Amino acid sequence: MTTTALVHDVAARALAWLHENRGFGAFTDSATADLNDPDGVYKPLCEVALATSLVLREGVAGSTQLRHAREVLDFAWGQMRHGDLLYERQLRHALLTDPLEIYAPFARAGHRHAGLDAVLAHTSAADSMTEVLPNRRLAVANAHRVVGIPRDDDWAALTRATWLGRTPPPWAIDWYTAYQATHTAFHVTDWGARPDGLPPDVARYLAEWLPVWIDVWTEARQWDLVGELLIVSASLPEPRVVAAEWEPFAAAQHEDGLMPRDGEPVVGDARLRFLNHQHTAVVAVVAGTVALSRLLGGAP
Repeated sequence: MTTTALVHDVAARALAWLHENRGFGAFTDSATADLNDPDGVYKPLCEVALATSLVLREGVAGSTQLRHAREVLDFAWGQMRHGDLLYERQLRHALLTDPLEIYAPFARAGHRHAGLDAVLAHTSAADSMTEVLPNRRLAVANAHRVVGIPRDDDWAALTRATWLGRTPPPWAIDWYTAYQATHTAFHVTDWGARPDGLPPDVARYLAEWLPVWIDVWTEARQWDLVGELLIVSASLPEPRVVAAEWEPFAAAQHEDGLMPRDGEPVVGDARLRFLNHQHTAVVAVVAGTVALSRLLGGAP
């Protein structure tokens, strides 16, 4: 199998699994702006919206995958009450950034909410967001960029404030820091669409050390992190999409498209399996989509 076919199949199977099981990701109660557990349903809906918006943005998937992406995205938008939930949450909690960040992929794919647009423009002008980690500040900056709210964010300074932006010794990394580094790259490049957003020295640093990090976490069977590192590899100015790095990731995927988060046994009924491994399926969709697009010549 060619590398192009390999990355396409990983993404297509993961997306089909998300599509088939999307009902398990619905709110089970009447969600209000004051969410009892934002990480329970709300955040995962944001993640599937992100993945499917990128499938639609890149346009390199087949017709079935494009239909699956649109249907999953529309399902997630419906769960957000077509933007009303985000609007009410932002009105009530002016310092929160999650309504903006969750809105961004929907806006990218054409779902707009006039009231939320107005509130976000106001909160952006006030510039009163709560304190966040440096890579999270990049997430907010990129969400503003995607939604189309003018800002004067200093991208170079924001990037240098992160762990990755300082290009520390590559061995000075752990599981948590690796996730922060991947997200720095995601937001600076807008998930592979702006590879030149990475400072040249950071791009060289990643090109040199990503193979090592991917090898380490592949050996540990931390498939969620491996997938995120593969996204970064494909987002470099000179994209790295290496079959030998993708093959173990693809081999870990189940026949039905489930991508396990790690090497532990996958247990439970269909709903529990979905809840436990939804995020890694999202990562697989994004990784395969960005890699396929770059292999086919996408992004400058």
